[in-house]
Amino acid sequence: MAFFRKAASSKNRPPTQQVVVAAEAPVRERPEFTVQGLWTDMLGRLGIRCLQILIVGLVAGFVIIGMLRLTMIVIPTLIALILSCALWPLVTKLRKHLSPMLSAWVVFLGSLLVLGGIGTGLVFSVMREWNTLVNQAAEGFNQLNDLVQRFIGDMPFTVDQGQIDEAVDTVTSFITSSQFGAGALNTITAAGSFVTGSILLMVILFFFLKDGDRIWAFFISWTPKHYRHKWITSGDRALHTFGGYIRGTAIIAAVDAIGVTATLLVLQVPLALPLGVVVFLGAFIPMVGATVAGILATLVGLVTSGPLVALVVLAAVIIVNQLEGNFLQPVVMAQALNLHALVILMALTAGTVLGGIVGAVLAVPLSAVAWGIIKVWTERENMDAVAAAKAQIKIEAEIRAEDKALEKLKKKEKVDEVKQDVDEMADEIIANSEERSDKAQRPDTEQ
Repeated sequence: MAFFRKAASSKNRPPTQQVVVAAEAPVRERPEFTVQGLWTDMLGRLGIRCLQILIVGLVAGFVIIGMLRLTMIVIPTLIALILSCALWPLVTKLRKHLSPMLSAWVVFLGSLLVLGGIGTGLVFSVMREWNTLVNQAAEGFNQLNDLVQRFIGDMPFTVDQGQIDEAVDTVTSFITSSQFGAGALNTITAAGSFVTGSILLMVILFFFLKDGDRIWAFFISWTPKHYRHKWITSGDRALHTFGGYIRGTAIIAAVDAIGVTATLLVLQVPLALPLGVVVFLGAFIPMVGATVAGILATLVGLVTSGPLVALVVLAAVIIVNQLEGNFLQPVVMAQALNLHALVILMALTAGTVLGGIVGAVLAVPLSAVAWGIIKVWTERENMDAVAAAKAQIKIEAEIRAEDKALEKLKKKEKVDEVKQDVDEMADEIIANSEERSDKAQRPDTEQ
């Protein structure tokens, strides 16, 4: 009976007591790490970010490979898109008075007659004199090399003349060969003939001029509504960047070509017109094209007219380049090419490797448009993030300097407090010692 009473008393025990008993049971310790913790700590977040970057890079690589495989469509489409952005203001002005079809025809035929006719004539004039230009440039380089070799002849180091001659012969033979023309247009001719690409370019350009706004509206209609504003802003940014880049580069190229050609004509240097055309076309490759064309003109002047004329031509090229860099680029280009020089150089290198000369021409405007779109989507368009970061870095540096000064002040205060405590203790010890000495002397005096 005692057993049953003991069991019944355990069953009728209050729940609070049962909870206390349960709480007193040993608790298993959690492991030091969990699977969720592996992905939420710093290394896990870094791994996720790296994986995202790899996926984006893989997709971008497949897109680039696909574009290189379809150069017959991609290159004419890109060129037509850039040209249509440059000509679109004329279309919009004519649409106020004419129909969209007639406006597109007027702009298309006008640009084809003016730009196509002048460009074809100039290009053929350069092609007719190209071998002479290259030979004279190579001869000028050899003369310049001889001058340099005589100048450094007495110096402790020497330059291997055989390697220089071999390099000049290799470059000259390549430029004067028929392979250079194919290599210069390899991104178009890889998938078909140049004539087919040109016809496709003109057809796409006409339809962009005629229905460019409708094509863009059709594309926007498929975008999510909560992102539609950014898509529209990105398109507007691309339109202004492409158009401003082409119009600004054409103006700068014309000024460069007129300046160099006028100098060559005044100095009576042969092949002045072909050299001016080379300068004009080279200006469409930023940082590199105009400089190379100016060097070519200087070398031709060295061969045909002597060192003094070559120095004058070089001075004219330097003055034109300084005028372009310090005045024309900031005024004419404005925000169309808001890129750092290092970014431009890297874009030129990548474009040249991927697409030859055509890739070098298209790389810079595409990079400018890509950067403008990135600024729109990251909401950095209306703010100078670099200036804000500089200001924040300066503020943080000032805060750190103030913290260091405050820490030094606190240390000094602590030292002063310790000194004060030591002085007080010393005074107290001296007072105690004097008091003890007085007490020790008092009995003697009393006796």
